[in-house]
Amino acid sequence: MFSLNKLKNFLPKFLNKKQYLKNKKLEQITNDKEIFKNNYEDRINKIQECLTKKKEISFLHSGHSGDIILNFPVIKELSKTHKCKLFIQLNLPIAKHYDNHPAGQFYMNKKIYNMIAPLIKNQKYIESVEIFNNQHIDINLDLIRELPLNLLFDNMRYGSHITGTQPNLNEKFLECKEHNHLKEKIIIHRSFRQQNHYISYNFLEKYEDAYFIGTFDEYNDLKKNLKNLKFYDCRDFLEMAMIIKSSKIFIGNQSLGIVIAEGLKVSRLLEASPYFPAGQVHGEKGYDFYFQSHFEKYFHMLY
Repeated sequence: MFSLNKLKNFLPKFLNKKQYLKNKKLEQITNDKEIFKNNYEDRINKIQECLTKKKEISFLHSGHSGDIILNFPVIKELSKTHKCKLFIQLNLPIAKHYDNHPAGQFYMNKKIYNMIAPLIKNQKYIESVEIFNNQHIDINLDLIRELPLNLLFDNMRYGSHITGTQPNLNEKFLECKEHNHLKEKIIIHRSFRQQNHYISYNFLEKYEDAYFIGTFDEYNDLKKNLKNLKFYDCRDFLEMAMIIKSSKIFIGNQSLGIVIAEGLKVSRLLEASPYFPAGQVHGEKGYDFYFQSHFEKYFHMLY
């Protein structure tokens, strides 16, 4: 049976729903402000103090691979006035279940670290990259996951809101050579997460030069829709970047490939996610799409 107190709690919800929802929103705002004040405000302010006083800055990130590279525009901007070192934490468990993640149920494992390290080491503005082993850290970029914020904004600005640094996202932030063999191809990287189920890739079947550069399971998933798709197994993410740089056009959903394409500013199409639209494109030769007619139109514009 309901107690009298429980009944008092339920009545406002049904008798004045508008006022009830308003009160719940105000309660959430009050709670979020208290959480930020007690746990994060001092940490954000100390990052600003650190950037003012120090000339050598250490950054920490635990992955995913694309999330690490999303912070490179900020690191590149800060490298103009600071020496920047990056530490990557391994084997941090993902909070929610994640099917088919390349690192299992971790944001980053040693195998994926060995894949991404060559690409990071190729960026001259990053002084060094190492596995985190309790070294001193000035800026923990993972902090964005803890803050009482809705992360459905441009994910390339996550690092900006941690550091108070606003780079020009229209500019390149990755460098690599072109690939020796795979050139002028349609390059696709499509992860299992953040797929747009309003669109299909099968219109590309009339082209003979479409290559997939993700995992073999991801390739087989897309090959059901694109029968003549070819597979290329990249030795690491530096080679992946070289292939993307040498491509005629890159197509990908919100995952590592599109982040690399953004960094290189090649001709690129983002398969936008209807459910978590944090991925964005910036600058020339980049378009995002939700619907099939737009997908095909932008493809023909760039191809």
